Amino acid sequence: MRRIIINVKPRILAKTIRKAAKTFPAIVVTGPRQSGKTTLLKMLFPKTHDFVSLEDPDKRMRAKEDPRGFLNGFDEPLIIDEIQYVPELLSYIKTKIDENRKPGRWFFTGSQNFVLMQGISQSLAGRAAVLSLPPFSYSEMIGSAEVAAPIEKISLSLRQNRLRKHLPDTANIILRGFFPEIASNPRVDRRLWCGSYISTYLERDVRNVLNIGDLNQFERFLKVCATRTGQILNISDIAKEIGISVPTARRWLSILEAGYQVYLLYPYYRNIGKRLVKSPKLYFCDTALATYLLGIHEKRTLINSPNFGALFETMVINDFLKRFYAFGSMPAMYYLRTRDGLEVDLLIETGQKIHMFEIKSSSTIMPNHMSPLLKARKVFGKTAGVSALISQSDDNQSLRNNIYNFRWDRLLGE
Repeated sequence: MRRIIINVKPRILAKTIRKAAKTFPAIVVTGPRQSGKTTLLKMLFPKTHDFVSLEDPDKRMRAKEDPRGFLNGFDEPLIIDEIQYVPELLSYIKTKIDENRKPGRWFFTGSQNFVLMQGISQSLAGRAAVLSLPPFSYSEMIGSAEVAAPIEKISLSLRQNRLRKHLPDTANIILRGFFPEIASNPRVDRRLWCGSYISTYLERDVRNVLNIGDLNQFERFLKVCATRTGQILNISDIAKEIGISVPTARRWLSILEAGYQVYLLYPYYRNIGKRLVKSPKLYFCDTALATYLLGIHEKRTLINSPNFGALFETMVINDFLKRFYAFGSMPAMYYLRTRDGLEVDLLIETGQKIHMFEIKSSSTIMPNHMSPLLKARKVFGKTAGVSALISQSDDNQSLRNNIYNFRWDRLLGE
């Protein structure tokens, strides 16, 4: 039965989905649980597309036992929610697509990327556009999705100083994170929501992939990863702390990464005449879950926590990542760390330029905050683009030597 969804925040990805639906027979929208995939597709196609969810055990069983009969029981175009539960359906859908390649006939959502993408690559390669929908970006959360700019336009407009009357409560935003339900409804109990989300993730997604009985050790692994958000990944240390082998830790990390629970930011890889650190940095994909796992539940505790800077950086890094995803682009994001001590938190490569950002949770800009950017500009030479601090300062401002400082919400709200 079709149901119109109302009173939901627009998503930047909506434009990309509409564009893909004009040329691709199938569109796949992936992302973590509760990121808004189903809501978005229902909002975009409330009357034109039939809908079925494979989370319903009865429908899931019927789809497994009689795939052809199941598909014939719905009108096209069709939205199939949580397709990863019955990936064998994709082979039958491939046949239907090959018989009729009309664009926009099939839409799928899936939250277990490791299962879903295997089925897509085997059955729908070249037939499906694969898009990612993370939780809200900051611009979506404040209702600016319809005017949001792609990443290269953000880079070009960094010098603008767009004042807003009220400064957001950074600590509260970090605590509540960006999942639509918890971020947009202050009446939702944060602790209860996060605890339920983690339990559901462990029971439904992790257990299905790992096929293990006791999830306590994996939950400890999840918590240890939360303590290391914003840090260079040392998989050996994590494995040792949990009491598992390094290969097991790598496999578990790949499950978190494929399930959109963590993101690995890799170091800049091109030869710049310096010895580079080669390990990625680990970021939790939502600050509400990260703070919950860290046992941080109050604003005062968060602000005074030694993890505050890393959590602030996690929020900013994830927002840039979401902007790439929203426009259907592969993230061209890196960090820089050399053996001789040069560190830059974020590099973004667009238009043959390297834009450089230092992320500081401080409200006070100090001269030493600019030092890494000044050094990096010399290293990159003519390819150096925008160089900026992202901070909690009250105002955007030009510093010196073509280095700028931007309050985080004014930049990410573009």
